[in-house]
Amino acid sequence: MKSFSSVVPALLLALTLVSIQSASAAPEAFRRDPGHPQWHHGAFHDVKDSVRSDVRRMLHTRAEVPFQVPLEVNIVLIGFNNDGGYRYMVDAHRMEEFLRVSFPSHRPSCLETGDPLDIEHHIVYNVFPAGQPELIALEKALKEAMVPAGTARESDYGREVPLFEVDATAVEPVFQKLYSFIFDMDNSGYNAAEMDRPVPSVIFIVNFDKVRMDPRNKDIDLDSLMYGKISQLTEEEMKRQEGEYIYRYRYNGGGASQVWLGLGRFVVIDLSAGPCTYGKIETEEGSVSSKTLPRLRNVLFPRGFNAASVHSTHDTFVGQLAALVSTTVEHVLAPDVRFEIVDLTTRLLIPIIVLQNHNRYNILEKGQNYSIDIEAIEAEVKNMVHNGQEVVIVGGSHALHRHEKLAIAVSKAMRGHSLQETKNDGRFHVHTKTYLDGAILKEEMERSADVLAAGLLEVADPSLSSKFYIRQHWMDESDGSGDSILKHKPLWATYASKRGKEKKKKTEKKESDLHRTYGTRVIPVFVLSLVDVDPHLMMEDESLVWTSNDVVIVLQHQNEKIPLSYVSETERRHALPSQAQRHILAGLASAVGGLSAPYEKVSHVHERPVVNWLLSAGCHPFGPFSNTSRISQILQDVALRNTIYARVDAALRRIRDTSESVQAFAAEYLKTPLGEPIKGKKNKSSTELWLEKFYKKKTNLPEPFPHELVERLEKFLDNLEEELVDLSSLLYDHRLQVAHLNSSEILQSTIYTQQYVDYVLVSEREKMKCCDIEYKFPVHSSQTFIYGGILLAGFFVYFLVIFFSSPVR
Repeated sequence: MKSFSSVVPALLLALTLVSIQSASAAPEAFRRDPGHPQWHHGAFHDVKDSVRSDVRRMLHTRAEVPFQVPLEVNIVLIGFNNDGGYRYMVDAHRMEEFLRVSFPSHRPSCLETGDPLDIEHHIVYNVFPAGQPELIALEKALKEAMVPAGTARESDYGREVPLFEVDATAVEPVFQKLYSFIFDMDNSGYNAAEMDRPVPSVIFIVNFDKVRMDPRNKDIDLDSLMYGKISQLTEEEMKRQEGEYIYRYRYNGGGASQVWLGLGRFVVIDLSAGPCTYGKIETEEGSVSSKTLPRLRNVLFPRGFNAASVHSTHDTFVGQLAALVSTTVEHVLAPDVRFEIVDLTTRLLIPIIVLQNHNRYNILEKGQNYSIDIEAIEAEVKNMVHNGQEVVIVGGSHALHRHEKLAIAVSKAMRGHSLQETKNDGRFHVHTKTYLDGAILKEEMERSADVLAAGLLEVADPSLSSKFYIRQHWMDESDGSGDSILKHKPLWATYASKRGKEKKKKTEKKESDLHRTYGTRVIPVFVLSLVDVDPHLMMEDESLVWTSNDVVIVLQHQNEKIPLSYVSETERRHALPSQAQRHILAGLASAVGGLSAPYEKVSHVHERPVVNWLLSAGCHPFGPFSNTSRISQILQDVALRNTIYARVDAALRRIRDTSESVQAFAAEYLKTPLGEPIKGKKNKSSTELWLEKFYKKKTNLPEPFPHELVERLEKFLDNLEEELVDLSSLLYDHRLQVAHLNSSEILQSTIYTQQYVDYVLVSEREKMKCCDIEYKFPVHSSQTFIYGGILLAGFFVYFLVIFFSSPVR
């Protein structure tokens, strides 16, 4: 009996161990096994010397060298390791080398001005494949999310096959799980400023096996393939890899696409989906067709099923993948800046003002389909500003009939243009389409005497930031009890006291640090809620929002959906004029974060912005193919970077202006005793030669360039060089909060140095004048009266002589 009782616990223990082992042996994706590849982030050490060399050339010469900022781009190949569709294989190292050679850098521009920024991205590529368990997990999630949606054609003139649609928001958590698994990012819900650590951005290039995840085939057990051996394909199976069906994505009901931007820090490019067709009617620019994205079927069978594959098609396919990566970098990861605004305030005030010509409904009331969620807008805006800047959003509704000036402005902004459209009868029909011109409306609002519009637009002018919010007290000799906005001591304050011949009484001058200004930037949002208007009334460019750098204007009315001149597959896209939430967020994203739409880019060849609709779908509020009121974390990071880039760009332009001032002074006044320019090395400008001459040699003779000025300039440029190199490192490491503070200090020190140089050059230019012209009023003295009396006496004597010498007398 004892032996039996001792055997029972041992048996139970053995059964428990077996159950644990079987549970652990169950197929499971995203498992960190020993030897799991780790993401390495340390490429800045390889480019640090290059960054320093370019910064030195930019500061110490007049070379037009942009500021180098390394940008890491991660590409994850899913299904390209002989385990996806067509069992295709792509060498990650060869593709990484091809990208490094073909697309080494990218320089963004400003959409408002069309000028390139003084910032250039040195792109660092990381390409690595995903594992087989993760591929199968994604295929399983996609298979479960497929919903039948009728039929579609395989290509432009292909046969009709069953169509399935996938809601991208349903499979987005699985891609986010893959992102967290690869990069060890479990706290990806925070923005980059809050995390203040390297946060990678990734491009998922996907190649699924469509036969394996066919939703009509219920016999395939995908769980058994996670760690099992995947069989190779025969020639007949290769020809059937398209699966006799088509699937495509829609992000939250937006346009159909096979490329979409996720809520996290990733972009999905699915080469096995589609093909998809979308763009603008009767416009070639930016349209996406069945041949825009490469398809492996065309790579392996370039001339049909009976032709052998050509070796060069593989190189072409890798080149097409690299072009896709480059397009994604230029439009999403490092896009152009919409507005370049240097904002140094600590508070952002956004009044949402609803101007309505009716009392039927109020879009500020919650619970309706047309309601505006101010809390959601505030949460999204806070993700686009740095820590320390307060965001305040207030809302209010006003009747237009009580603001007659604004009602007149709205009426004046109504415009119309004629359209020629073909109807079912095959003839052209001309009709006039009414639209609301946002630029004219803003101008009329500014001219109006209504404080609701003109008053807010006046304080929203970005130029007021430098006029009122960067007020500078140069000679701060107070005891600190005053309520000045900024307290600091300028660089040239001590210079003036040393150079002056008259000794003044010494006063203790407080040299305090520069504090951020406590100003408020105002960006008003005017929502025009109208009734009894044209059912198809929109703003220009078939939009419901108009944005400038200081105001957002949104149109809202309760008419049915408006057909647009944009198509997705065979259906027109429609605008919903009753819902203003997405358009308000799109306008604020451009005005606050400087974000441009993912389909817009400056073309210096065309001298205008051009569009590419490839990346127009996904988690962003821009354009006709989007349908969400949220902003992707990639674009949030871009908005935070844009603020830093605007300050660095402004600082570098001031440095170049200062260099031009010194160059003009040297060319005008500094000559050798024989009147010739100074001579030296050919690769140095005259300014550098004169600076070296005065910097290395002191003399007791009068100096046209004060030695102290040259010494301070050299010291400032050396310090600025170190600060810019550190800033480049911080931007590469995504430490945006520290980079934000450093960029503020760089801009302020550049402003002070420029003013100091201008002050010194003006004073030295005055000293080097050959003569002075003085203007004085005539001085009245007693001599004037004496000379007048003598003149009168002379006239009197003259008349006496004439009178008595007359012959008659």
